[in-house]
Amino acid sequence: MEDQILGVIGGMGPKATSVFFDKVVESTEAHKDQDHIDMVILNHASIPDRTRVILDKNEETFLNAIQKDINLLEVAGVDNIAIPCNTSHYFYDALVKMTDINIIHMVDETVKHLVETYGAGTKVGIMATNGTISSGIYEKSCNKHNIDLCVPDKELQEQIMNIIYHDIKNDLDADTHEIEAIIHDFIFKQDCSCVILACTEFSVIKLSEEAQNHTIDAMDVLVRKSIELSGKQVKSLQPNKSNAAII
Repeated sequence: MEDQILGVIGGMGPKATSVFFDKVVESTEAHKDQDHIDMVILNHASIPDRTRVILDKNEETFLNAIQKDINLLEVAGVDNIAIPCNTSHYFYDALVKMTDINIIHMVDETVKHLVETYGAGTKVGIMATNGTISSGIYEKSCNKHNIDLCVPDKELQEQIMNIIYHDIKNDLDADTHEIEAIIHDFIFKQDCSCVILACTEFSVIKLSEEAQNHTIDAMDVLVRKSIELSGKQVKSLQPNKSNAAII
C-alpha cells in the first residue's frame, strides 16, 4: 500500500491524544525517521464535552465544532482520520457525511478484534463514560457481531465516571488498584472473557500485566488500524490477549 497521511482529531482529552501519538510511533516498524507515519494532529481541547452534549441532546454544538477540524484536515490533504475518543463515535454517521476522507470507526474495529480474539458469542464487560454507555454505540456493534455486552450497573458506572473525570482528566492520575478491582469483578464475578477499556483516558494509566491480560484497549485497536491504513507495518509483539498485544 502506498504511504498515506493520517489526520488525528484529538484533545478529547489532550493527554489521551499524546498517548495515542506515542503509541503510533512506538508501534510502527521503523528504522529511520522516514519510516514513520506522516501525521497531522489537531489537539482541539476546547471542543464541547461529548458526554454532556449527548445527555443534553445538544449534538449540534459538537458537530459544528468538529466540522472545522475536518475542513482543516481536508486542506492538509490527509487520507484517513483517527479520532481517539470512544464517545465521539456516537456521531460517526454524521461525521462521514461531512467529508469524503475515510474516518476509522474505533468502536467497530474494537468489536471486530474481540470476535477475532475470543470468538462470537463471548461475554465482555465495558468501562466507559456515561455518554458512551447511554449512546449504545458499543451495544449496537456488539449485537451486530454476536457479542454479549455486560454493562455496569448504576453504582459501578458512577464509580467509573469518577475515575475518568475526577482522577484521570482532573489529576492525570488514578488508583490502579481501584481500576483493576473493577476488571477483576467483571472477569471473576460476572464471568466475562475480557473487559473493553472503552475510554481513551484509561490508556493513560499503566495497569498490571495481569489486568492487561483481561482487557482490550480500544485505543490500541485504533493505533493498529491507523498504522495499517497508513501503509506501514505494525511491530510484532508476543502473542497474548492483553491490550498491549494487539498493537
